[in-house]
This record gives sequence, structure tokens and C-alpha cells, in this order.
Amino acid sequence: MKRLTTLAVLVSALFIAPLHSEETPVESLLPLNLPAPTQAPTPPTFVPSVVNNISIAQMGLPQGITLSGGQFQGGVDFTLPLDQVMTNARLALNLKISPAMAARNATLQLMLNGQPLGTVPLSAAEGDIARYQLDVPAALMVSSNSLSVKINDGDAMQCQRDLSDKYRVTVLPDSHFELEGQQLDIGADLSHFPRPFFDSMQMTPAAIAVAFGPKLSADTISAAALIASWLGILVDYRGVSFATYHDRLPEKNGILIGHPGEQIGGLTLPQTTQPLLKIVDNPANPVYKLLLVVGKDDTELRAAAWRLTRGNFAAQTPSVEVEAQTIPLSKPYDAPRWIPTDRPVKLTELIRKDQSLTTTGIWHSPLQVAFRAAPDLFLWDGETIPLHVGYRFPTENWIDEQRSWLSMTLNDAFLHNLPVNKQGALETLWHKLGGDARQESFDMPLEPYMIYGDNQLSLYFNIVPKENAPCSTLLNNNIKSRIDDDSWIDLSHTRHFALLPNLSYFVGASFPFTRQADYSETLLMLPAQPTETQVATLLDMTARAGNATGTALGHNRVVLGLPTDSELMRDRDVLAVTGMDQHAFNRALLANSPFTLHDSTLGVREPGSWQKIRRWISGDWASQGIEADRYFSSNEAWRGFVSFRSPWNDERLVVLALGSNDEQLSRLHADLSSARINAGIRGDAAIITNETGVRSFRVGEQFPSGEMPVHMMVIWYANQHSALLAILGLLFGSLVGGVLYITLKKRERKRLDPESDK
Repeated sequence: MKRLTTLAVLVSALFIAPLHSEETPVESLLPLNLPAPTQAPTPPTFVPSVVNNISIAQMGLPQGITLSGGQFQGGVDFTLPLDQVMTNARLALNLKISPAMAARNATLQLMLNGQPLGTVPLSAAEGDIARYQLDVPAALMVSSNSLSVKINDGDAMQCQRDLSDKYRVTVLPDSHFELEGQQLDIGADLSHFPRPFFDSMQMTPAAIAVAFGPKLSADTISAAALIASWLGILVDYRGVSFATYHDRLPEKNGILIGHPGEQIGGLTLPQTTQPLLKIVDNPANPVYKLLLVVGKDDTELRAAAWRLTRGNFAAQTPSVEVEAQTIPLSKPYDAPRWIPTDRPVKLTELIRKDQSLTTTGIWHSPLQVAFRAAPDLFLWDGETIPLHVGYRFPTENWIDEQRSWLSMTLNDAFLHNLPVNKQGALETLWHKLGGDARQESFDMPLEPYMIYGDNQLSLYFNIVPKENAPCSTLLNNNIKSRIDDDSWIDLSHTRHFALLPNLSYFVGASFPFTRQADYSETLLMLPAQPTETQVATLLDMTARAGNATGTALGHNRVVLGLPTDSELMRDRDVLAVTGMDQHAFNRALLANSPFTLHDSTLGVREPGSWQKIRRWISGDWASQGIEADRYFSSNEAWRGFVSFRSPWNDERLVVLALGSNDEQLSRLHADLSSARINAGIRGDAAIITNETGVRSFRVGEQFPSGEMPVHMMVIWYANQHSALLAILGLLFGSLVGGVLYITLKKRERKRLDPESDK
């Protein structure tokens, strides 16, 4: 009852204020196709309605909820946007039940926010999956929620010792809530930003609309890229996609970027002498809002966009005139989301504020330590990355210390099982004599190839009770296992060095563009007349960059068409988005690359004789140019990436995102959300089709990039091309041997027959 009262207060606070505001008449909240009431006032109908699904995976459990071993209850917390009130809810529950569990005729009890939702039978089902639909009282769905599940027969099974796989129920990650609700009018107030475009309480991907004027310009797209990158930081794991509109208004919430007095879809941007941020009602429906970002040139638009990302607007602020902004400049590899490489880093620095490195009870979830790293970390063969783990098991005498372990995995690869006690012969003898042989720390060397751009270290205390342990110990949640605060990982001996191009670096961490996290050394390039899909794809790419580094792209630079000023491109890497119908732009961009166009089909150039010789000398014998050219010509509908050395600066890189048409290009966002496709993108050409997925090739030459000293580069080259050096050494030895042989034969003849030279 208390929870319902709280809900009523929340709904009143959100609903009543807008209704009685002088700026929002009641009639504006009526459905667009219904006339205003002419009789006695009736309770207003809040429009528009919203429909949303949120799955267990989106709540943060990609593997679902598993009840097994002695753990027969579990749950998950989830949140819903504050500006939505649910009117209907349903739970689609998908369960995978082990045969032994199905034979027990047990039931699964479900609770939402402490209130029972009902029970479902844990019986055998066709196809090994049991599917249920449960209606949920809408009044129970509030902003912060907790779903819990419990096997009713669980207490009867607690004393059974062989529970690890025999009795198992998994709430599958595709189980989800189907929600219907009403969108609230939060008013024209910048202090709510990023609401209503994105709510930090939502756990589903965000979709944001951005609109531009009738004539696209580089400065408006650059401001949009800055805002998109910051939104990419905010959405974090949820993901964000962008839809762009050219001289038309979004139907719902949207961000409008343009110059003073410019019209976008019939709405005229305010005339202003300073950069301006303003929230207004959407003419199509005043419940939805439009954010206006207005400036007369690149400097003003950049200032307005940067001020927007700083937030801290006073309450009830519909508009702000922006003063000049000082945008900090990034340094190489200073991305705040990348693990530092100048010192050892404690594991406590890598976990979220709501996480802990302490677990309670026997049955618990693994401790997860997530961290990101620059993808170009380099170590010499034989060097490793030290990981120091300090840990403590409980000291209860009913724990089987011989069979209990701390299991460690990194990126799903098994590392080690750390024992409770030291394992040496002397230590074991000492322990049997009553001495203290506890092992409470371990140094684990990690191979460099195990560290990716995005990493997950998992630590699980696998506590096994003794055979004669009383049943009550299995329910003991008073015991604690913990990872010590002085546990650390040390990447300070790594160097930043890699061979480019390598598209796996790009899809994993937007590298090498994120070397300067603010894109101060990156040029974002579009055709002279880009389509809405091409601009949206570019914004998706900038959002991924912000998400990877935690830095907004405050110094990005956008150009439309290939600039005639080569100086602009000489000091920057290039990230371009295009379609195969942009013939002139594509030919100019690919003119000095390994790739070419054949009648609107992507192809691979035949390398010249000198290029072949140079690649052979360098030991580059693995080119797949012919295979790539055949694959390109055999597919009509595709999208993907190609990358090559910049023709304007041989130390810079070009990455080109393109598709056979806009429909294909629009699918890149979903492709990059797939772990399987991400893992398959590598080399310097990656093509994705609906039928075969992703195919990657290495076509052009790779070049070294990074911070390697010259004398170390010589050693690295010798290490990379040992076979070539062996061949060259053999040739050199043969040549020297031949010369020596001829010289010595002459000396022999002269010695044996001195008169022969006369």
C-alpha cells in the first residue's frame, strides 16, 4: 500500500504541474483528431501513448537469470523513464528447465517490487523452452523496479550435494516486459536535458532525431557530431541510433541545428546575435519537444553544442544565450575510459560506484571488473602484463578447502583456479600439522593478445562445503569472500604501436581516430550532397567514438566533398561515409588507394611491378587482393568498410564506411551492435551481406604506427620478417662466399704457379 501511495504522489507531481501551467493549455494535450470538449470538463487524456519492450538482457543480464546449485532464488533490478507512466504491462517469461527439475513438479514464484505476480509450473515443455505470459498490474511499474524469482521447492533441495547441473532453471535473456504507457509533457525546460531525448533511467537503446535546414552545411553537421558523441557517452551500454531530417521536422522529439532565421520544415529559427539554445513545443504535438541549437557559423554552433554538453541549466530555463566557450584540447591516449598505461591500476578503480569486490554466501554471481584499453598496446615476445590478485576466503571449518577455488577468467578465456591454501609439499605438510598455509595473493602474467579494446575480468569464489557439513551452512549468507583493495593490473610496460590499417581497431574503439579523443586530428568527410542516411551513419560513428573514450568530439572538423586544400587533410586522419551512387566523390577519394570503382562496383587495383617487389621485399606475402575483387564483384547488395593509407600523408589513415545503397548503409548500425559481426571485421576491407554475414580481406600494404624508437623499429622489423632475413642472409652469405672462393682460388694459383701471371 505504501508503494502505491508513493506512485500516486509521483504521478501527481508529473501530471498536475503541466496541466495547470499557464504556458500549456489543457486543449493542447488532447488527441489531435478530437475536438475540445464543449460540455463539462472531463479528465484529460494524456497523449501520445508509448509502447516499449525491455528484456532481461537489456536489464544487464545477457546470460539471463540462472538458478542452480544451491542458488534457488535470484532477480534483477531495472528502471523506466521518468516521463512515462505505464497503463498496461505484461511479462513474457521464457524458461529453460532441466529434466531433473521438471520431474520434481516444482513451481517458480515471481515478485515485482515485493508484490507477488504469481507462480508458474516448472514442468517439461516442448523444445526445452517453457513460455508463459503474465499480466502485470500497471500500478506496480514505477521508475525503479525489482523483479525476483524463487523456486518454491528450493528449500527441499538445499541439502542435496550434486546440484550444480542436475537441477537448473534459466530465465532466458529474451524474457521481457511488454509495456504500454503515456508520455508526459515535461515542459520547455533545458534543465531536464538530455530528457526528453534520452532518459538516464531507460535501459533500452535510444533513438534520437536530428534535423537540418534546406541546405546542409559542414558547421551544422560538425555541431551535430559533437552532440552525438556526448549522447554516446551518456547512453553507455544501451546504444544510440540517429535519424536525420533534411528540411523537415521530426514527428516526436528532435534536435534542430541551424543558423539564425533559417527555416527547418516550416519552423523559423530565432534571429540572434549570440549562440542560442532553446526548447520549444513540437508543432505537430506539444507533448514532444524540439531543441534548437542556433549559431551563425562554425565557432558559434560549436560553442552552443559544447555548452549543451556541459549541462547545469537552472530550473525553468527555456532558452540560453551562450557565451564564448573554452573547449579543452585532448592529448594522445588521454581517453578517460581507457585504462592508464603509466602506472599500476587498482581493480577498485575499474569498478562502478554501485559495485563491490565482496560477495556474501556460498551462491553468488561472479565479480565483474570491466575495463577498456587502447587497442594498439604492444609488448615484445615473451613479455607479459602483470595482474596481482589479493583475495580472502571465509575461515569456516565446514568449507572443503581442497575443492574450493577462486576461478579467474578474462574475456571468457580461463586464466587460473586459485586455491584456498598453498599447494607446495612443505606447505601442505605444515597445514596438516596445524600451521597457517593460506594463500591470499597471486601474480598472474597475462599474454598481451588477451587484452582487447573492451575487457571483462571475472572472479568467482567457488566455495564447496564438506560432505558432513550441516544443511544450515548451505543457507549461510553471513560469510564473506572478498578481493583485496590492493589488487592491481599493470600496463605501464606496454607501448603504443600497431600495424595499420586494421579495421578491428576501428570497430572496437574507433581507432586510430580516438588516439586524440576529441577528434582534433580527424577529418569527418561526406559527399557534397549527402543523403539523410549518410549523415545519420556519420553521427552513429561519432556516438560510438564518444562511447569508446568518454570524451565528446569538441574539435571535430567536417567537410562536404573532397576539399581542394590538401593542407587540411595532411595533418589529419580521414573518416568518410558515402554510398556507391556518389560516383564523383568516390572516384576522387579512392584515386590513390588500393581500391577502385568499376561501373558502380567496388574493386581492387592490380598492384604495379614496383609495388609487388616492395611488398615481397618487406615480407608482405599475404595480400588477398584477387579474392577481395572477386567477392566485391559477386555481390549486389552490401555494406561495409574499407581502409587505406592516406594519400595526403603516409603516416595517416583513411577509413571509408559505404553501402551499395542507403537501405544497406542504414543497416551498419545494427551490424556494429552484433558481437559476431564485430569479431569478424578485420584487415582493410570488410563487406557485410544479409546472406553470408561479414567477409574480411587484407588488400593493401600495412604500415607501422605508434611510439616505437628507431633502434627498436629495427629490432621489430627483424622480429617480424625473420624468414625474409634468413633468405637475405643466405643470399648475402652465398655472394660473400662466392667472392671469397674466387679470390682464394686466384691466390692458390698464384702461390702454386708464380709464373702464371707473367
